[in-house]
This record gives sequence, structure tokens and C-alpha cells, in this order.
Amino acid sequence: MKDSLQGQFEFQIVEIKKLNGYDNANYLIRTSDTKYIFKTYRYTSDSMSLVEAENNTLLSLQNNHQNKLPKPIPFKDGSYVKILKLNGEETICRLLSYLEGKFLGDVTLTPNLLNSLGRFLASLDLNLQTLSSYRIKARVWEWDLQYFNLNKKYIEDIPTIKDRNIVRYFFQQFEENVIPVIPELRKSIIHNDANEWNILVDGEEITGLIDFGDLAHSPLINELAIAITYACFDKEDPLEWASIILKSYHELLPLEEKELDILYYLIAARLCTSVCNSANSKKLNPTNKYASVSEKSAWKMLYRWLSINPIKAKNSFYSSVGFETHKPESIKKVVERRHNVVSPILSLSYDTPIYMERSAFQYMYDAYGNTFLDAYNNIPHVGHSHPKVVEAGRKQMSKLNTNTRYTYDLLTEYSEKLLSKFPSSLNKVYFVNSGSAASDLAIRIAYAHTQHKKVMVMEHGYHGHTQTAIDISDYKFSNKKGQGKKDYILKTPIPDTYRGKYRSTVDDSGKLYAKEAIESIENSESPIAAFISEPIVGCGGQVPLADGYLQEIYPAIRKQGGVCISDEVQTGFGRLGDYFWGFEAQGVVPDIVIIGKPMANGHPMGAVITTTKIAESFSEGVEFFSSFGGNPVSCAMGLSVLEIIEEEKLQENAKMVGDFYKSLFINLQKKYACIGDVRGNGLFLGIEIIKNDSLEPAPKLASTIKNELRNNGILISTDGPWDNVLKTKPPLCFTKENADFVVKSIEKVLENTIAP
Repeated sequence: MKDSLQGQFEFQIVEIKKLNGYDNANYLIRTSDTKYIFKTYRYTSDSMSLVEAENNTLLSLQNNHQNKLPKPIPFKDGSYVKILKLNGEETICRLLSYLEGKFLGDVTLTPNLLNSLGRFLASLDLNLQTLSSYRIKARVWEWDLQYFNLNKKYIEDIPTIKDRNIVRYFFQQFEENVIPVIPELRKSIIHNDANEWNILVDGEEITGLIDFGDLAHSPLINELAIAITYACFDKEDPLEWASIILKSYHELLPLEEKELDILYYLIAARLCTSVCNSANSKKLNPTNKYASVSEKSAWKMLYRWLSINPIKAKNSFYSSVGFETHKPESIKKVVERRHNVVSPILSLSYDTPIYMERSAFQYMYDAYGNTFLDAYNNIPHVGHSHPKVVEAGRKQMSKLNTNTRYTYDLLTEYSEKLLSKFPSSLNKVYFVNSGSAASDLAIRIAYAHTQHKKVMVMEHGYHGHTQTAIDISDYKFSNKKGQGKKDYILKTPIPDTYRGKYRSTVDDSGKLYAKEAIESIENSESPIAAFISEPIVGCGGQVPLADGYLQEIYPAIRKQGGVCISDEVQTGFGRLGDYFWGFEAQGVVPDIVIIGKPMANGHPMGAVITTTKIAESFSEGVEFFSSFGGNPVSCAMGLSVLEIIEEEKLQENAKMVGDFYKSLFINLQKKYACIGDVRGNGLFLGIEIIKNDSLEPAPKLASTIKNELRNNGILISTDGPWDNVLKTKPPLCFTKENADFVVKSIEKVLENTIAP
């Protein structure tokens, strides 16, 4: 190449060295007294026009930014761009001045440096605003944030499904929050790639900016979104550092509120663009390290960005430039307004209720800018706002939503997929729109099949809010404000190995509790239609049924003509880790199963699953119909949940993270006598809080822990007959890091509340 180029310039070339590049070849040229950058591109007419537009832009900027930006150097014939034959191919060539300096990526960032960066970019953009280029305006490509959606085609190149879904989430957020306002934004030519390897520094000052190959005619705010993304890659508090850049930029080139309103999502979009293109580049050219140089940092920041409330980010951006931040109503007024139209009987969690605004995976965001780690809500089973569930519902809602009096493929497809998760005997499904409706229907089916009317229920059991569901829920009817036990209800004691009668004989306690229950069955004045129980009694304090209990009870119920119902509303869909359904832990197969809550990740949905024989009995009676049960939108969302559980291996994650989570509580139990019991499986745990080393419940301490965690951005709750059991049932995307954070936070509360 040296020989090919020597005659093209007025100077003598001493050395040519190839540099790292993304998609074109660049070279460092040394002469006896200076250095240049020789840039080459594979020839196409489009590339030629873009290179010429870039050169013209750089030439126009030289007066105001001399020695701070690359300067185009002419060939011998006075042209700035030439087509040369290099390595047998027609190649676009040009020469630029070489700028001395350290890269921003090689120095420790300081506030002064970022302050300088903001000023530098504002000064550059003020000049770029005066320029116009039809060629740059016509450019449409993946690295221009206004065309972010062009990167969707690369999502499948990301190797990990969890990572892919984080990226999909931010694509959806971009479509919701950014695309509608793009037409209103100020546009100009921008550098479009102020990353840490294009910015030059000397001491505490930005001295130069190179690589104008990404020039775009794009919303002005995109310049800052890109610069902030790379400057804050490795920062624990990226908002603090972003504010420095914004403040200094704004002082020279004032920003507008609508630009800052979407900056959070633009930064996320740049991160997603980076990881998508890195994944695609690695797939096409695994040896090109340069293409993925920032990938690790981008993923780290993308996950950190997810934990930041978008409202907090916007308020931080506003404050940095002196704009007045929006202050929502006080929580007191919000609650008062709610109670004007909604009865206070719909209770609120925590001493200070939370005014929620948005959510994502294991995070929830309130209206005041706070982020909460959700270690409590088991309804968003695969994660809040999971993009696959959102997309499934959106797409189906735009096509068809009707009822089961019509035939459509989704009903059958989802039913087949759902039933494949059950033992073969459980092969008929009825869809409703809640777990409560499922409980109600299950009892109705049991009555129809057995022709009996008595129901045996579990102490502290809870099965819903319909009248029938309340009648079979000891948690409701035995409440001091409850309606009392109905005559047709037979209540059996909870087989609790921690507080119960047979706690000292753990190995045999299941059989001993069952023996007493069987005596009640045999002594009943009338046959029992159904026995209903949760495998882990949630409102009883997350109490797992003693081992072997159901293996004794189920045969006794069936012997006198009854059916066995397992309420899997809370324990199903892989939450327990070792088992997809809770009844599997007991080694039994029920006759009827109730499911709800997590079926469609928060979309109202429930179902009853039973056998052909029982279904045939029910079919002899009055027609069953549910207006919303099994509608196409519900089926589409339910199907997406099952697919996500498999794709992301969430049952395995529940096992791995749940075991780790439980071990942390057990270790904490060794330090603090107030932790009386740690129980449950997978991501369904209960931690009993007691007074000292006794069995006396400590509800005040449990409440203190719950509310202090809430004040520190963690959501858990309390339950049990004395409200002294911490319950944690997070979305199944919960991580070991999340678990560690929760337990360490509880330990801090205990350190500040009681002595170990």
C-alpha cells in the first residue's frame, strides 16, 4: 500500500500502520515530521456521497474548531476524496490530520472533564446547526436513534434469552415514549458518536473529537443521549454524572423540556443499539474484537438503567439545567381522592401507601421517582411488563377478542399447552377470569359430580372473594369480622410442623395430622363432596403441608365418594422450583386443580382443571359459560407465560435463587433469635418472627421490618394468623443479587432494632 499511496501526496511516507476499525479499514501514516489518518471504504455510490458530505462538514467546522477536529488533507491534485485501486478493489480514500491526546476511555473521569465535555459538545452543535446537507438528511440507518427500531432485526443474535427480553422491553418503551414526540423535536446535524474512544483529553479538558463517520441529521438531544451513555458506562450513579454534562451543555445551548422528557429512553436505546450491533457483529465476524469493545460495559449499564425510575431520571435531568420538576400530589391527597370513590375496605399495603406509576421485571416505580425491588408480588410471575406478554396481548387485542361460543385456535392451542404440564388424568380445562371464580366453579363441579354438599377445608386456608370462596376460606369466615363457619363446612387443623400439635415428631407429623383429619371424615354425619387445600397455606403464614399428609387424606376423601382439590393459585407454574405444581411435592394427583394469579402475568385469568369423568358429570347439568374466561387475548397472554417459563428456564431459576435465598435466611436465623422458622420452597418463602427464642409471635417487629424495607426500596409483606410471618414471593426473574440485597437489608433493620 505504501507504494500505491506515495505518489498521491506531497509528503514522503515513512510508515503505514493498520488501525482497529468497525466496518472500514483505517491506517496511521507517519512522515518525517507528522502523522495522518488514512481512511478507506469499500466503494459504493452511497458511501462516496456520505464521505464527501462528511468531508464538507469537517471543512466547514475548521474555522471555529481548529486543531480540535480532524482536518481533511487534499491529495496532490487538490481533491479531498479519491477512488483508488487498493488490493485489487475500487476503494474510496481520504486523508485526515492526526490529533494528539489521550482517549477519554484511558483516563479517570472527573467532574471537570465531564463539565468540559458538555461545553465542547454544545459549542460543536451550535456550529453544526448552521450547516445543511441533503445527503446527511437522507441517511437512514441503525446508529441514528430516531431509527432505533431498525435494530430489532439483531435482537435474535443476542445469545441469552433474558438479555434479549431486557432489550425488547426497552424497544417497547421507546415505541411508547419516544416515537410519538420525535416529530416535535429540534433536529440538526450531530456528531452522533461521542463515545470514550472518539473523545480526546488533556488533563481536565476535552481537546478534540474524532471519527465523524456517524454524522446524522437527527434530534439534537440524541447527541447528549449518546455522550451520556458512554461517559456513564461504569458509574454506580449514572444520573449524578449525566447531570454534569447536561448542566454545562445547557449553559451554552439551552435544552427544552420535551427533550429531557425522553432522555432516559434515548440512553436506553443507545445501550440497546450497542449490544444489538455487538451481537450481530460477533455472529458475522467473531474475530473482530473492536466491534464489541464496549459490550460488557453496555450490558452492565443497561441492567443498572432498568433499576432507575424513569421519573427520577427525568427529575434529575430537569434539576441539572434548572427546570422546575413536576411534583405529584402528596400520598395523603392521593389516598383521600381514592377513598372518595373507592371504599376503604380495599386495603392498602404499608404504613405509608405507595403511589405506583410503572414497573419492569422485578422493579416497581412510584410517582415520586423511587424504585422498589419487588420481593412480594407473585402475580407478575415472569416479571412486570414482560415484553413478550405485553406484545402477545397487544397483537391479539388488535386482531380478535371474543368469547368461547366461537371457535378460534388460541383456545385449543393454549389448553393443550397448559394441560401438558399436568398428569395425564387431568385433561379437561374450564377458563374463568380469576382464582376466586375458579374456586367457585371447582366447588360447583364437585357438587355436580358427587351429589354431596359438604366441603372439608384447611385451617387458615384462603380461596377467594366470591361467597362460595369465602364459605370455604377459614381465613375469611373465622376472621373476627367474618361470617362464621357454615354448617356444610368441615374444618381440619393445619398440619404445621413448626407451631402445630405434632411439631416434635416431624418425621411422622404428616401421618399423625392426617389420622386426626381422617377421623373427622369418618365421623362426618354426611359424605364429603370435596376437600380443598393449598399445598403451602399462604394466609396461614406460608406453611407447607407436613410431608405425607395428602397421601393419607386423598384416599380417605375418595373412599367416601368425594373429590380432592388442590388450590395452586399461588404455588403453581414452577414457583416452588423443584415442582411445577405444589401437589407434586406431596406425591399425589388431585381430581381438580384451581389456578389463577400468575397465569397471564397480571391479566385477569383463572382456570379449573379436572378429569374426563368429572367433566362428564358436570356436563349433565346447566351449561357453563364465562364471558371472559378463555377469550383469545387471555389465551395469548397465558400461552406467552408458559413459553417464557420454558425459554428463560424460570422454574430452574426459582430453584437456584430460592435455595440461595433460603440459605441466607437460615444463616441470619443463626444470628437472631427473633427468626423462629424459615420455610417454603423456591421463590415462595415464609420467615416467622417471634419474641426471643419462644413461639410467641412478634407482629410489631415483623411490621417494623416490612415497613423499614419499604422505606428502603424493598417490597415484602406479612401474613399468618398473627401477621408475624414475612412473606416473599417475587417474580421468577429474581436474582441471587436481589436475594442478597433483601436479606442484608433485613439484617440492617434487625441491627438497628434489636441486639443479636
